[in-house]
Amino acid sequence: MMKRVLLADIGGTHARFAVLSGNELGLVRSLDVETHPQIHDAIRHFLADDGNATSIDEAIFAVAGPVVSGRCPLTNSSWVAEVTELEREFGFKAVRLVNDHEATAWSLPHLAPSDTLLVGPGTGVHGAPMALLGPGTGLGMACYVPGLTGERVVVSEGGHMTLAATTDREADLIGILRRQFAHVSAERVLSGPGLVNLYQAIASIDQVEVQPRTPAEVTRAALDETCDTCRKALDSFVSFLGSVAGDVALLFGARGGVFVGGGIVPHIARCLAGTNFRRRFEAKGRFQPYLAAVPVRIVLRRDTAFLGLTALARSAAVESDGGDHV
Repeated sequence: MMKRVLLADIGGTHARFAVLSGNELGLVRSLDVETHPQIHDAIRHFLADDGNATSIDEAIFAVAGPVVSGRCPLTNSSWVAEVTELEREFGFKAVRLVNDHEATAWSLPHLAPSDTLLVGPGTGVHGAPMALLGPGTGLGMACYVPGLTGERVVVSEGGHMTLAATTDREADLIGILRRQFAHVSAERVLSGPGLVNLYQAIASIDQVEVQPRTPAEVTRAALDETCDTCRKALDSFVSFLGSVAGDVALLFGARGGVFVGGGIVPHIARCLAGTNFRRRFEAKGRFQPYLAAVPVRIVLRRDTAFLGLTALARSAAVESDGGDHV
């Protein structure tokens, strides 16, 4: 009988589900997290619509938060995913939880050139690590590490590292945010809420009155050049992103490339070449030549988490059959 595996990509805003039947991935369906009190409710909703709830053998969930001992309280949601509860509730033979950016990192070696937009040099070092960061509802990071004995993904909570300033203006912005949050992490600016934080902090420094805006509204007004504060916020976002992406490249030794995904950057990908992003990525003093050779690719493909989850599901199937890890 063909094995059916429930795959899910669960973030702070959307939860997306699909069923892998053998080698065929079914239609991906997206549900709003805030309309379902618990993860179990969203799973029931999807399975009821799928019509084959009793035929699911196993499940792999990519969740937006740290996974410890088979349990993950989502960082930007009240949902909690726990392996034993999910197995008991739905009768799955096995459930695996992985960080959402771990799942996406598993997709990196499978991406085609058309799935990304290149910023900088075109060729990384073959066989070197490839790093991923994704500004969305939060800021996730991971690194794909190939190797002769099998590849692996290093999961990181680097989005919560302390944010550093490069200019006096950035120091002022961080000072404003520190009064609000005490600890100003990279995620406090490099995320949807972070873009709004920058917008409000810039308005405070410039002493201008601004209307409340969502992250999408800030981005749209910046690109349309209908709001000077929005434009400054997006410029600051891009500069911080370049610096943090360069830090991540150095941290992981990601000479195979740095991949930037998430829900924000693909919308501004086409204009990144004319921004401060690449200069800030390379501006690491004596290591500027090292970073000048590292390609940055903006991930345009929308289903990368499912590409990675499918790779994980196939890998697990090979391992259970006694084959080699792929």
